Amino acid sequence: MTPGIRPLVAGNWKMNGTSASLNELRMIGNGFMSGLDAETEALVCVPATLLAHAAEILSRTPVHAGGEDCHTKESGAYTGCISAEMLRDAGASHVIVGHSECREQRGEDDATVQAKASAAWRAGLVAIICIGETQQQREAGATLDVLSRQVDGSVPPSATPSNTIIAYEPVWAIGTGLTPTAADVAEAHAHIREKLSEKLGSVAAKV
Repeated sequence: MTPGIRPLVAGNWKMNGTSASLNELRMIGNGFMSGLDAETEALVCVPATLLAHAAEILSRTPVHAGGEDCHTKESGAYTGCISAEMLRDAGASHVIVGHSECREQRGEDDATVQAKASAAWRAGLVAIICIGETQQQREAGATLDVLSRQVDGSVPPSATPSNTIIAYEPVWAIGTGLTPTAADVAEAHAHIREKLSEKLGSVAAKV
């Protein structure tokens, strides 16, 4: 844990859940009423169809509601997409951008992720920028190079602790049963912080 930074525990429902699932959010929110909220920030990112309901339910708890992705544009002829402004209007406080599934399945590159982060800020949302290496990249010994490239390309130069969270997600450990060691995570985090410091200067210490 980095001193001076309040930890964020965030859940991502992905393409799961209907209105029948909302009672789970009530239980999550009520569980955070015990005092943990003073030490830890909590967030649940839900499908857009549930966001307004989720935000209303969680408004009476310390837990935030967030979006799972957003478009770079505020509005326009982008059928099936959702803007950061729409997420904000529905009650979101945060939005995930650059998730590994979006990078892999939709071909999102670092420039697109950076544009989405800027769109989140435009709407008053905190951007959760996901970065991480694949199994192939890890086996090739390219983890730190990949993280350097993603920090450089995905994080806007005006990122601050109030508008940006960097989420390290080693892609090779998602849904595979493989678990990174504490040393793996510590090395990645230290490298990410080093690159953020080079890019953002003194504010990087709190991002």
